[in-house]
Amino acid sequence: MRDLFANALKEALKAKDARRTSTVRLIQAAIKDRDIANRGLGKDPVSDDDILQILAKMIKQREESARIYDDAGRPELAAQEREEIVIINQFLPAQLPEAKVKELCASVIAETGAHGLRDMGKCMNVLKERYPGQMDFAKASGLVKELLK
Repeated sequence: MRDLFANALKEALKAKDARRTSTVRLIQAAIKDRDIANRGLGKDPVSDDDILQILAKMIKQREESARIYDDAGRPELAAQEREEIVIINQFLPAQLPEAKVKELCASVIAETGAHGLRDMGKCMNVLKERYPGQMDFAKASGLVKELLK
């Protein structure tokens, strides 16, 4: 994945696409920050799954910022955040449709033998391990909670 970002940065620089260049640099900086934090804890550099989680977090941050900018009457800044979301999404795998997410949640609950809300963490860990970057885990969490009631 790191090579993908390096190539994307080169292409953006050649195309003189300022928004894409800055966004890819932000992604690389976030990955490097996590690498440094992991090194301090004696862990390995971030894996591709971790990178997908970083990207998902960056998208959530930008969605929140865009919402705040809209509420504050700053549509140009909200538009800028949404442009960054589109660019970051290009590096994520395709999102699973909601019907498929419901189906996967139900199958994980059955597979893990979860019976109540106490087993929710176990189910979510399995989903996060198997489908990184492919679903919104906040929505999946709501679905699992609903199915476990």
